[in-house]
Amino acid sequence: MDQRDIDAIVRRALEEDLPDITSEAIFEPSERGRARFLVKAAGVIAGLPFAEATFRTIEPTAEFEVRAKDGDRVHPGDVVAEVEAAVVTLLSAERTALNLMQRASGIATATRRYVDAIAGTRAKIFDTRKTAPGLRALDKYAVICGGGENHRIGLYDMFLIKNNHVDRAASISSAIERIRARKMPQRIMVEVRDAAELEEALAAHPDFILLDNMTPAQLKAAVKHVGGVVPLEASGGITLENVRQIAETGVDRISIGALTHSVQALDISMRVERTED
Repeated sequence: MDQRDIDAIVRRALEEDLPDITSEAIFEPSERGRARFLVKAAGVIAGLPFAEATFRTIEPTAEFEVRAKDGDRVHPGDVVAEVEAAVVTLLSAERTALNLMQRASGIATATRRYVDAIAGTRAKIFDTRKTAPGLRALDKYAVICGGGENHRIGLYDMFLIKNNHVDRAASISSAIERIRARKMPQRIMVEVRDAAELEEALAAHPDFILLDNMTPAQLKAAVKHVGGVVPLEASGGITLENVRQIAETGVDRISIGALTHSVQALDISMRVERTED
């Protein structure tokens, strides 16, 4: 994970929140404190570098000690990090650090569930571009922490010919011809909706074919027909309940938008040590 991406996300988040007039009114800048990050639900931890950057952006000398590493399975009661800094820093950074870490951990946890569900098959779990605006680096990093793989980072790093492209260009072959005329290095993926489009895509020899909203029977037939010539990706309508069945059709990749667009944050709290009387 590029530190510049982490810092950019943290700075934007803090700009939305600060200054913390309550903490600054109650505590003196010289008062020091210590806090722990406590996990309250089972899952996969992710986002610790974002939490650390949050405190150090406010106070560069803050001491952040990790007790776990991103990608670890965690359980209620686990302490995943401790931080020592000015009390104002602790309280000012608390919500931003938790927001980022809870979201990342929720994505990592969901991803791990899907990865575990298809264990033993050839398929791999991929994310999509259905990420929170401004948080794509965080969301995609969290998928990796959960054992998944990243699809395109943006619109710039792979051609993905979707149904609107095909409908406007009149055909899959026409769309691919126009792309190849540009002589650009990015690989080409084509989304197909039925057997006829699959046949047309195969004839054009793309790098990947995405099978959109197909039934397990259709996916299995497509896998048999293609015979491993082009990697196949299943997408659309995939849940934890049916992902194993999808994987067992023989597809190479399964992309799931819900990993990042329907996040259930992992329950984590930050506990500041009380002042002794």
